[in-house]
Amino acid sequence: MTRVTIPRLSTRDADFASRFEKLLHWDEGDIGAVERTVADIISDVRARGDEAVIALTSRFDRIDLTPESMAFSKEEIAEARASLPEEDRKALETAAQRIWDYHTWQMPAMGMETYRDWQGAELGQRTTPLDRVGLYVPGGLANYPSSVLMNALPARVAGVEELIMVVPTPDGIVNPLILAAADIAGVDKVFRIGGAQAVAALAYGTDTVPSVDKIVGPGNIFVATAKRQVFGKVGIDMIAGPSEILVVADRHNDPRWIAADLLSQAEHDEEARPFLITDDAGFADRVEEAVNAHLNTLERRAICEKSLANRGGIILARDLDEACELASQVASEHLELAVEDPDALLPKIRHAGAIFMGRYTPEAMGDYVAGPNHVLPTGGTARFSSPLGVHDFIKRTSIIRCTEAATRVIGPAASRLADREGLTAHKLSVDLRLEK
Repeated sequence: MTRVTIPRLSTRDADFASRFEKLLHWDEGDIGAVERTVADIISDVRARGDEAVIALTSRFDRIDLTPESMAFSKEEIAEARASLPEEDRKALETAAQRIWDYHTWQMPAMGMETYRDWQGAELGQRTTPLDRVGLYVPGGLANYPSSVLMNALPARVAGVEELIMVVPTPDGIVNPLILAAADIAGVDKVFRIGGAQAVAALAYGTDTVPSVDKIVGPGNIFVATAKRQVFGKVGIDMIAGPSEILVVADRHNDPRWIAADLLSQAEHDEEARPFLITDDAGFADRVEEAVNAHLNTLERRAICEKSLANRGGIILARDLDEACELASQVASEHLELAVEDPDALLPKIRHAGAIFMGRYTPEAMGDYVAGPNHVLPTGGTARFSSPLGVHDFIKRTSIIRCTEAATRVIGPAASRLADREGLTAHKLSVDLRLEK
């Protein structure tokens, strides 16, 4: 068996800063061809609607559809749910309940809230849910019923009226767990279409696929590019890059546990980025040995090997304080604090998508049953982005009411500013109300 050597850096090395920056850099490459292809697909769907979606689905997924067969029937979904082994169904329901409970706790106050300032103006906001949301779910080799729950349930908690899901079914095959998860989460309609054409259909609508207000969910580079291109017509959650994990660990961990945690992300994708930061070189050696031992047992060994060798890294820090500083620079999607006292380190972490506290909280728990959302910012975007949640499915509308008295108090300032900006109609609309 070949042995994987994970790139190793030390903060004591003179060239550490440049090597660390290179390790963190993710280059999408030249996606010009992808962007042009996606733009053509979107244009085609806008022009021909169902006809284009059906033709593209036949071309890419090798399945022939009609407008009537684009969506799964209620009977097909019920049959998929009924076909599950009892333990699979219970696992989905356990995860769904925990995700529902967490996002219910997260939910802000809805409706209208106002206050009256000392000048007499009434100000506030009204918070309401989106009307209709589109959920993109990967199909084919990537079957993630957990993502169905993570995308659909927060929308339901937020009060979204209608959920429309799309999932590619190459050669007509779909994992029944996907349909069962959609049923459990209360998805209203599931279409057996995917790719950029499905994103375009959700954004612009066809005779069969309704247009939505926002599109959420992961996909390949064509899906991500399509989401980027339709943004503005609809909202999107985020543009996600390859999955990543950063484990800050001391020498008192079981190296087998930490090795498994790194592999849990490496198996997603050859571009996935598994990192370990530790203050003990001997422990780093033991983790690498454990990684190689685990690889012999994994179905996705080849994917893991490429991820670890080309995109992974073991970083030796002087101490755990320095490890936290480095972790904040990475702003990782998943951050494990596998140390004796994670609460002591938590205030030192400025940026991360999700933080997993202590030795008994592997990232995989967050993927499925912990409750908080597993749709997280990647590629350092945790510096300014947040996990998917109920806030992504609600909107705020400002409420402004000025009495005559309030307008007389604050109106002159508005008139003056309008005048200085050269917007004379703005000034006139205020000045007319200030006339005695």
